[in-house]
Amino acid sequence: MLVLLDVKWEQMYAERVLPHDIEAEEAVIGALLIDGEAIHEIASMLSPDDFYRERNRWCYEAALALSQRPEAVDMATLGHEMARLSRLEEAGGYEYLSQLSASVPTSVNVEYYAQIVQRTSVMRQLIHAASGIANLGFENGSDVDGTLSRAEDLLFTLRSSGGSRDFVHIREVLDRYLQDAAEAADGGQDQSTAPIPSGFADLDQILGGLQRSDLLILAARPGLGKTALALSVARNAARYGATSAIFSLEMSRDQLGNRLLAAEADVDSYRLRQHLYSESQEQRIVDATGVLSDLPIYIDDTPMLTVMDLRSKARRLHMERGIDLIIVDYLQLMQGADTRMNTNRVQEVSEISRSLKALARDLNVPVLALSQLSRAIENRPSHRPLLSDLRESGSIEQDADVVMFIYREDFNYTQEEWEARFVDKPYPKNMAELMISKHRHGAQGSLHLRFEDRLAKFENLTDRSSGG
Repeated sequence: MLVLLDVKWEQMYAERVLPHDIEAEEAVIGALLIDGEAIHEIASMLSPDDFYRERNRWCYEAALALSQRPEAVDMATLGHEMARLSRLEEAGGYEYLSQLSASVPTSVNVEYYAQIVQRTSVMRQLIHAASGIANLGFENGSDVDGTLSRAEDLLFTLRSSGGSRDFVHIREVLDRYLQDAAEAADGGQDQSTAPIPSGFADLDQILGGLQRSDLLILAARPGLGKTALALSVARNAARYGATSAIFSLEMSRDQLGNRLLAAEADVDSYRLRQHLYSESQEQRIVDATGVLSDLPIYIDDTPMLTVMDLRSKARRLHMERGIDLIIVDYLQLMQGADTRMNTNRVQEVSEISRSLKALARDLNVPVLALSQLSRAIENRPSHRPLLSDLRESGSIEQDADVVMFIYREDFNYTQEEWEARFVDKPYPKNMAELMISKHRHGAQGSLHLRFEDRLAKFENLTDRSSGG
C-alpha cells in the first residue's frame, strides 16, 4: 500500500467517500462462515488489504491464517483466532459473526462477491496512486526524469496488477490454441497475440515469427552486422504494421536514421553520409524518406541506459502507442537497476537479462537484445560461435528463449585465403549464416542471408535489389 498519503490527500478527499461495497465484503465473510472451504476459491484473487472496513479485514485475515495452518474455517474457529489476536471484541464479537453468517443464504456466489470487493479496491488504489503522483509533484525534486519514472511505475504497476494466476484446466489452454489457429487460418488472428514477422522467410519458418513474450538474443563479434540485421527486422516488421521500439546505446539516432535510409533507398551509406549521390539516387532518397516516415519505428539513443529506465520508457510508449517489438542494441552496454551496488559485471548482466525477459512477458512483446561475443572465439581454429562465447553470459543463455549467432566466412578469410584452402568452393562474399543455437519452442538450425555491407542491410537470398 502506498505510504505517500498526507494532509493534502486528506483535505482533497475529505468530502468524498472512497469506493467500497460493505455488503459485498460482509457477503464474502458470511460465505466463508457457511462453507470454510470457499476460502480456497478466492484466496489467490483477494487479499486482506482489499477490504475497506477494518473489522471485515480482520475477519478475512483470520480466515486466511486458519486455512494456511490448515484448520477448518467456521464461526467457532474464526472467533477463537480473532480472540487470540485480541480483535474479536473490537470487531463486534460473536454477535457480528452471526450477523455475517446470516447475511448470505449460500456460499455459491463467494467468487462473485470477492470480485466486487477486489474491483472497489482497485479504484481506491487508483486514487492512492493519483495522490502519490501529486505528492511527487509537490516534492519539486531536481531529478525530473526520475520523478516521471516513479510516477509511471505507480500507474503501470496498478495497470498490470491482476493478482496471482490460478490453475486452468488443460482444456482451456487447448481451446485457446484451436481458436488462435482457426483465426490465423482465416487471416483474422488478433494482432495483439500474433507473432511478429521478421521479414526473413527462412527465419520465420523456423521460429514461427518472433514470438510474443520471448527474449531473443542476437550475438556476434563486432563488425558482423548485428545492428544491420536488427534494423532490417524492425523495418520489415514495421511494413506489416508492427510498432518497434529501438533502444540504441551505441549509435546515435542520426546514425541509425542514416542506416535505415541507406537500406530503404538502396544507396551506399558512405555516399549518403557525404552527400555524394547522383540525381536518380537523390530521388530514391526522397522517396525512401517518405516511406520510412510512415513506419511505426521509435528510437531512443540514451547512452548508459539503466534497465529501470528502459523498462519505464518501454511501458510509457506501450501505453501511448502500443509496442509490438523491442530491440536493445546492445545488452552489455546497459547498466543494472542500482549502479551503486558493488556487484560484479556477470551478476549485473544476469540481472539485465532477467529484467528483459520479465519485460517481454509484462508487455507481451518479443524483445530482441543484441549481445557481444567474447574473444575466445578468435583463439579457436574454427571461428564458429558457441553458446559459451556469450560475453559476460551469466544467465543470458538461461533466460533467452532464442539465441542466434551471425557467422560470415568472408569476415574470417580473404578471397585469396579462401581459394587456397577451398579450391572447389566459390568465395562466399556477402553471405551470412544465421545460426539458431537455442530455440526453447522448437528445433535449432541455420539459414543463410545476403548481407549488403555498403547498404548496411540483410536480405533473403532470393531478394534482388537494384544497385545504384
